[in-house]
Amino acid sequence: MKKLFLNKLNLVLALVVLTLVSCEKENDETTLAQEQTTASIENLKASLLPPSTQNLPQPVSEQITSSKANLLQYTDKNIEIVGITVLGTIESTEALNLSKEIVSSPETVVATGDITQPTSVSAGKLKNLYTGSALLDIQKNITEVINNEVKVNDQILEITWNIKNQKVKSLCFYRNDGIVWDNVMGGLIIMEKPQIEESNTTDSQSKLASKWRSLTWTANWLWGSKRGEMGAKITIYYSGSTVSSTDRSDWGYISLGKAKSESKTVKNSGSYGKIQYALGLCTPVGSLSFNSSNFTVSFSGLGSNVVANGTITLYP
Repeated sequence: MKKLFLNKLNLVLALVVLTLVSCEKENDETTLAQEQTTASIENLKASLLPPSTQNLPQPVSEQITSSKANLLQYTDKNIEIVGITVLGTIESTEALNLSKEIVSSPETVVATGDITQPTSVSAGKLKNLYTGSALLDIQKNITEVINNEVKVNDQILEITWNIKNQKVKSLCFYRNDGIVWDNVMGGLIIMEKPQIEESNTTDSQSKLASKWRSLTWTANWLWGSKRGEMGAKITIYYSGSTVSSTDRSDWGYISLGKAKSESKTVKNSGSYGKIQYALGLCTPVGSLSFNSSNFTVSFSGLGSNVVANGTITLYP
């Protein structure tokens, strides 16, 4: 009995030791990641041309001020900008490469969602939001954004955020005419409600009337200016109560992002016209795909997005 008790005691002690070692390892890894991130930021600062002033170009200052106001209006201090520090100017390929490494690392801070719908918003360190292949794909997408948009002679400021009572920082790239990219500011959007427009006309010579209806979705930057749009439009040509033909159109575009738009005619003539549409917008670290078999657009990955799949029917 004594031997059995000692064996159980040894097993418990072994489990305790393993748990402590595991915790120490996790703490060491966390500390190492933080130290590496700090070292990278310090290395970046050393490679930049130091700023002559902390004053920002007026367009950038206005964008940040408007972003603060919109965040306060829609998120009620769940996400807010609490500090700005100008770091300097990218004057070498070395500084540009360091910037890419920092903003695409697992430690980088990102945000996604439509701030007019606070439940859609998620923000935090990339490694806390995604893991495995999904994390690698998103890191690749962020790197592509920086490769395409950020250039030597661009400037960098560090934004301090308060996100759900957690202080985090992001790198914001800008020029004299405005902000180029920031993982948080660029990842959030302001979506307007879909707008419906319609009109009808009559050709007096042919006595053929036409009528159209459109649906439009608009995405805005965090600071409020228009960033993208998608929509679909149906036009019917008719005489009396009979439709002779149906036209359709679709569109989608977004600045620093991805867009898809498709449409097809479901009913061309008769008592009414009908089209089907498949539309999508997303920020650049996400992906959109179109499925022709069920005629839908879908979103995957990380990023703010709006997807609309539906139909428009129009009667004379």
